Amino acid sequence: MASLADRVRGNGRIAAGLLFNLLVSICIVFLNKWIYVHHGFPNMSLTLVHFVVTWLGLYICQKLDIFAPKSLPLSKLLLLALSFCGFVVFTNLSLQNNTIGTYQLAKAMTTPVIIAIQTFWYQKSFSVRIQLTLIPITVGVILNSYYDVKFHSLGLVFAALGVLVTSLYQVWVGAKQHELQVNSMQLLYYQAPMSSAMLLVAVPFFEPVFGEGGIFGPWSVSALLMVLLSGIIAFMVNLSIYWIIGNTSPVTYPFHVLSSPLVARAMCTLLTC
Repeated sequence: MASLADRVRGNGRIAAGLLFNLLVSICIVFLNKWIYVHHGFPNMSLTLVHFVVTWLGLYICQKLDIFAPKSLPLSKLLLLALSFCGFVVFTNLSLQNNTIGTYQLAKAMTTPVIIAIQTFWYQKSFSVRIQLTLIPITVGVILNSYYDVKFHSLGLVFAALGVLVTSLYQVWVGAKQHELQVNSMQLLYYQAPMSSAMLLVAVPFFEPVFGEGGIFGPWSVSALLMVLLSGIIAFMVNLSIYWIIGNTSPVTYPFHVLSSPLVARAMCTLLTC
């Protein structure tokens, strides 16, 4: 009876984590789109803010003894940190250059790509039932794209790159947590500052730093508050992604995310976005 109660509690925690991630993921999509449309805040600079706030959030959690850092070799986190940069930058560029519906629809292809990566790269096998689910996902995305959603050509490129890098990132998150025997906070505690440093070097080559349109430009108070709020929600999204993958698998997270486009598109219809 005790084991049954433990399983129920465990499943309840996972369900709560999935629901929390769904809510904050939808919130950040609409908030970032608002920031791009109404304030024109630069993409990579916004991503850098997300990384820095995530780093500060984890530092505060560590100081509050919510988790204990574990010494990790930085060389083993280099590819993960780089893929984290690509994951957030390309998905934000997809959001910036597509409608919310198109952006969310493209994310549905993450599941087939993750399964392909794990099958051909990690020689992992999946049941026939899981493989069959890829057919309606893929066909549905193609049909919806052709008959309903009008892709911007540049947006389509960013969406495709976002799906590829996101899939690699989510596979590596699960692999690194298992390889290094760390939890979500311990891994992100090292990876977030590494990604921040990478973007800090890259931003001046792609976006202005000072003056109009730069991260240190003359932004209004409302714009800065929205950017800060976006960073806080990004911290919640990043932490919940790591927690879900660490407690389930890299395939579970994108299957859960498939519900996000449905909710987001319904909200988008109501908001006429």
